[in-house]
Amino acid sequence: MVLIPTLQLTLEDIIMATINITDATFEQDVLNSDKPVVLDFWAPWCGPCKQIGPSLEEISDEMKGDIIVAKVNIDENPITPTKYGVRGIPTMLVFQGGEAKATKVGAVSKSAIVEWIKDSIA
Repeated sequence: MVLIPTLQLTLEDIIMATINITDATFEQDVLNSDKPVVLDFWAPWCGPCKQIGPSLEEISDEMKGDIIVAKVNIDENPITPTKYGVRGIPTMLVFQGGEAKATKVGAVSKSAIVEWIKDSIA
């Protein structure tokens, strides 16, 4: 008999266009990415984080050939936000070529996020 492990996916995992980053995967998935990465530092209890979440999902889908949109849950992964001086959430950073290029703090409109991303990766 051969046991095949099952993949444990939630509905949220299937419909989310963004990827989840952990402290352990940060270097590989963000710093070593060949595309610019928009990294959203968030927490499940954060109201403004929940406000921008759907916009980030849409942006991830709409700009999927140009950027990667990723999220770090700061409660589960405290090392990365501390390293980058994240003091409030939501905080978004654009990483390109292994470096943080731009920071945006607070909940803003989808159009403002898109403009900020385009300006940051130009």
